[in-house]
Amino acid sequence: MSLEVGKIIEGRVEGITKFGAFVNIGKGQTGLVHISEVATSFVENIHDFLEEGQKVRVKVMSLDKGGKIALSIKKAILQEQSSQPKVTRPIDYDWSRKRDNIGDSFEDKLLHFKQQSDERMQSMKHGNEPRRSASRRGGNR
Repeated sequence: MSLEVGKIIEGRVEGITKFGAFVNIGKGQTGLVHISEVATSFVENIHDFLEEGQKVRVKVMSLDKGGKIALSIKKAILQEQSSQPKVTRPIDYDWSRKRDNIGDSFEDKLLHFKQQSDERMQSMKHGNEPRRSASRRGGNR
């Protein structure tokens, strides 16, 4: 298996330091997962997230000519989550039925909105009209 930037592979944590974890990715190759790439949340203590001997999935971030391999657990998690299909609406719901008797065209929807808006404005105006007393209208004193 040849390493490629962007590839997600499985490895085993070999060592943990305060700045990251060294992960054995096979064929005698070890890469570094920087502490900022360990989890999708803030990592204050790396030991809260990883332990030696633990299997992890990592994404290859870069390959250095000197043999250094930068890895990311966080990016592997995010990529795998984004590749899973998300269900955003109930599968058994009949989306073809209409909610009301509004036509499908934009003009029909706009006309319906305008009618509702005019009705609301009339009811607001009616409720806000000032009331005049009999004495101000020139009534009997």
